Amino acid sequence: MLRGYLMQRLLGVRKALLAGVVAIGLTSTAFAQTAAPASGLGQSWPNAADVSANPNWHVYVFVLNGVKYIQVNDLNGTVHAAVGTAGSTTIVLPVGVDSQNVSTATTSTTSNSVTVYSDSTTTVTATPQSNGVTTFNAASTCNTYNCGGGRGN
Repeated sequence: MLRGYLMQRLLGVRKALLAGVVAIGLTSTAFAQTAAPASGLGQSWPNAADVSANPNWHVYVFVLNGVKYIQVNDLNGTVHAAVGTAGSTTIVLPVGVDSQNVSTATTSTTSNSVTVYSDSTTTVTATPQSNGVTTFNAASTCNTYNCGGGRGN
């Protein structure tokens, strides 16, 4: 009788330990899946590092499912423009007060254009206009080798 009681007790402890280990494992997995390195696309002060190449602008980069999103804010946090890039394709997002003034031409800079963001695949410039509007250009600098698909031949 004592032996049966001890076996039941030991089985109960094993089940409790197993349940605890499973709960910790599931909690860790949930945190890993929900903890994003950057969030807040379209917000004035997103939870992302400022990667601007110009001290007069804030630029934030978000990556989701292979698409890179680049957002440009002014120093007051006003969202001006955002683009999405994947490979050599760049699209203008309907985000920001200057979203209608964003182009995706390969090169469209003038002497008063300033680079606000640049990496190995994309360059974003801002150009102030005489009427007070700022135009933005997002140019893909992709080729077969720095955006994939190249085999070095």
